[in-house]
Amino acid sequence: MARKNRRQIFEKIEIIDAGAKGKSIAKAPDGKVILVSNAVPGDIADIQTTKKRKAYYEGSATKFHKQSDKRVEPTCKHFGTCGGCKWQFMGYEHQLAYKQKEVVNNLTRLGKIELPSVSPILGSEKQFFYRNKMEFSFSDSRWLTLDEIQSETEIENRNALGFHIPGMWDKILDIDTCYLQEDPSNAIRNKVKTFATQNNLPFYNARRQDGFLRTLMIRISSTGEIMVLVQFFHEDEKKRVLLLDYIASEFPQITSLQYVVNSKGNDTIYDQKVVCYRGKDYIEEEMEGLRFKINAKSFYQTNSDQAYELYKVTRDFAGLTGNELVYDLYTGTGTIAQFVAKKAKKVIGVEAVPEAIEDAKENAKRNAIDNVEFYVGDMKKVFTKDFITEHGQPEIIITDPPRDGMHKDVVAQLLHISPQKIVYVSCNSATQARDLALLDEMYEVTKIQPVDMFPQTYHVENVVLLEKR
Repeated sequence: MARKNRRQIFEKIEIIDAGAKGKSIAKAPDGKVILVSNAVPGDIADIQTTKKRKAYYEGSATKFHKQSDKRVEPTCKHFGTCGGCKWQFMGYEHQLAYKQKEVVNNLTRLGKIELPSVSPILGSEKQFFYRNKMEFSFSDSRWLTLDEIQSETEIENRNALGFHIPGMWDKILDIDTCYLQEDPSNAIRNKVKTFATQNNLPFYNARRQDGFLRTLMIRISSTGEIMVLVQFFHEDEKKRVLLLDYIASEFPQITSLQYVVNSKGNDTIYDQKVVCYRGKDYIEEEMEGLRFKINAKSFYQTNSDQAYELYKVTRDFAGLTGNELVYDLYTGTGTIAQFVAKKAKKVIGVEAVPEAIEDAKENAKRNAIDNVEFYVGDMKKVFTKDFITEHGQPEIIITDPPRDGMHKDVVAQLLHISPQKIVYVSCNSATQARDLALLDEMYEVTKIQPVDMFPQTYHVENVVLLEKR
């Protein structure tokens, strides 16, 4: 028996709000919510459902009867196919308003605690070309447009160097111009692709697990240094040297040219050997005179300018006088710890990734900061009675966990340590709200500051100050 097609078309539906993960919100005639993938609040459109859930539909607009005054013309020709900048068709002031609203809604509805007024979101001065790191994938079977598929013309060159199509691990969209990273990023990517194609260097095929060229990473620091890393699927010295020498000669401004040979099923490089082919094996970021050494595997906030604004908010919320012992949880490579150190008595940074702590120690040494110490440990296990006895009772704890928020055992440890203040930096206000509710028995939220790190996307950072009741 054929499965019944459950897709429906709802006509002339008004888009009433922006929702999570870049979706917009409408109401179906039956009262259910519709999560719409390609519309802006204020649009009136026919919506075809793609999925039906118990409490809501998912769908996309197929015909627009009225376009919202919040709409703008997308800058990038790849918008709508590339999944990277889902809000590029919405004016930036409206993006900020909806990010602010999301923070307020999450903290209010999910946290269900008493809150002060939320400060206006800090927008980004740059709305394009703000990322310091981009990663592109090679493919020998690029994503074809509908016109190309329907055309009778045979497409001989299927090579691509670009981004994954959302939800499709083996499909790569070839990118002409990306507006997320400043020059020479586009020139490097396009010339690498052209040279590789002309010289018959095989592009990777994810399904067959074969090919030669796998990924291209470009990092451009605030100091103007450039790192390029090419990931090869297998070693072929002649072809590898041919490509790397071309990159080095064509772009002499590259300060760090590196490569990885990775034959694993996935393309993560964190367990792979990175080889420096030309120049230094790192680049440097700078912030308030501090210099941070960034290697190929290092984590660093991908919007350098807004990272500075985020860290200033964090330091201001901490209200340091120079007499405080600060614990910095999930310290990563120790950037926040070092940034606040000159206004603290001492900072203890804790992180689960050993390589990140090595970077943190080296950066602190290079910056001649002698009042920071870094330790490797599982956050939910490290704060034993002996650790506190050895390192001291902190007056302030700064925590900047991953998107999942803090483990409940970490929250329990914070309540046990009971510092005077907690500054909670979050990239996910929903999990932050959950953690704030757990801390509410002992701590009052006194300040809230959203920060936009990623224009044209739905992502938003949020900093909260908690003070002991």
